[in-house]
Amino acid sequence: MLVEHKLNSLLELINTSTNDELIWINGFLNGILSKQNPGVKVTSKNATQKITIVYGTETGNSKRLATDFAAKAKKLGHHAKIQGLDQYRLTDLSKEEYLLTIMSTHGDGEPPVAAQKFYDFVHQNELKLSKLKYSVLALGDSGYPLVCKAGEDVDGQLNKLGANRIAPLQKCDVDYDLEAEDWFSKVMQALNESSASEPSLSAAPAIKKTSGKRIYTGKLLSHVNLNDIGSNKETFHIEIEAEDVSYLPGDSIGIIPENKRELVEKIILVSGIDSTTNIDYKDQLISVYDLLKKKLNILNLPERVVKKYAAVVQQEIPSTKIDLLDLLKIYSVKDANQFTEVLKILEPISPRLYSISSSPEAHPGEVHIIVAKNCFTINDEVKHGLASEFLSLLNEEDELQFYISPNNNFRLPEEDKNIIMIGPGTGIAPFRSFLWERDSNGASGKNWLFFGEQHFVTDFLYQTEIQNWVETNLLTKIDTAFSRDQAEKIYVQHKIRKRGAEIFEWLQAGSYVYLCGAKEPMSFDVEQTILEIIETFGERTKEESKQYLENLKEEGRYKTDVY
Repeated sequence: MLVEHKLNSLLELINTSTNDELIWINGFLNGILSKQNPGVKVTSKNATQKITIVYGTETGNSKRLATDFAAKAKKLGHHAKIQGLDQYRLTDLSKEEYLLTIMSTHGDGEPPVAAQKFYDFVHQNELKLSKLKYSVLALGDSGYPLVCKAGEDVDGQLNKLGANRIAPLQKCDVDYDLEAEDWFSKVMQALNESSASEPSLSAAPAIKKTSGKRIYTGKLLSHVNLNDIGSNKETFHIEIEAEDVSYLPGDSIGIIPENKRELVEKIILVSGIDSTTNIDYKDQLISVYDLLKKKLNILNLPERVVKKYAAVVQQEIPSTKIDLLDLLKIYSVKDANQFTEVLKILEPISPRLYSISSSPEAHPGEVHIIVAKNCFTINDEVKHGLASEFLSLLNEEDELQFYISPNNNFRLPEEDKNIIMIGPGTGIAPFRSFLWERDSNGASGKNWLFFGEQHFVTDFLYQTEIQNWVETNLLTKIDTAFSRDQAEKIYVQHKIRKRGAEIFEWLQAGSYVYLCGAKEPMSFDVEQTILEIIETFGERTKEESKQYLENLKEEGRYKTDVY
């Protein structure tokens, strides 16, 4: 048995060694043991029969970690297989010996779409898993109220079904690498000990947090509406200056918006509380006004919060989503003291992520984003998204706090590789970053952009920059789709289909495809179109086309950042 720091040193040596070096190390150790124990034949013995590493992912982070850990486990002599939860055969669960689950959380504490069947299976069936040994790594973003909820749920449910936890649940924030490695080391330690003794079923001590988000304070340099007069949209280009800001093309920034002053003042008036009253919030004193304006979500409260509110005011309230002000008007609090209790059950404002549209090489010390103002109607009343309205109302010189959210699965390839970028609407953001970066570095690879919006005259985002990139040959090709400029709507997938033969040639030549923008229906329509192109111009069956695309994804040549 190795103590933790020795195991970590061994892992580092293994991870940096070639196969030939590992063979030499194995022989060297066998030689030492043979001298210390003459007459004893030294044999290699795996600590386990089989390890299955499964992952549920939205952005690809869980998959990357699972792939990395599977390779390390194999180097350590374990039989490790890796599988996405969308492909996992659910009936195999009761047959597993060791199951390592890496699970992200998205939306309102929900599992990834690809992991939904597995999540439902373990929660809706009375399984007997007493022979299963497991551990869960949960990925999330601490800016959200239900961070790592999906991973927590799976961990708790497996334990409830009788499975034996070999290492405690590890919850990770957006900067997850160190914590994930720590979890993996503990899992390997437990596997090495398992041949000598059964794993403890009690929860292990909490793992000390070794990383966290760095919060930057930036100042607005520019705030411009990219849409022209007569457009149905407002899309803002925002430039933020921040000292020592560090990111890579493909990353996003997380911004926590503030609630509107008028709304906060109405809530304070209805509740009867003094706006200057200080409340203890996360070990700091903060005024009621600042708490409501900067920290707490007061819009579209989820059913779980409404249920807690009903318990505080001791009233029957039907399950619903509702704004705090409306809740106070219909089911009022008795006094300021009761409203103080209400403040304790409100959840924090969730951060909003925006793809970075600038390049660290071309725009040092700056971060650029694109923000489309979100407008919708409820009961004939026009409303706006909290974050997009907050950002749209900012002025130059205003300060703004943010953090960098890395996306290691949406990176540029080598400088000589060709790329195809598909980014309708604000989906163009990371590709502006890519193009500025490639231009600054003198990358030799070709660049092909597909862009779409409603109208050419009013909605051609970054038209001047794009035209300049065409003139300077940075953009090898560009295809645009303006859906409302003709009777029949034309979207990017139609332009992609029209260029099918040439796109397939680029794919065959090793090009990389990047897709950014709305998940539904755009990303599905684009992927279906690419499958049709592979089938038609690659002269493949539907199944062969699906496998071709799957191979592109496995090779990291088909990458998506959709929302």
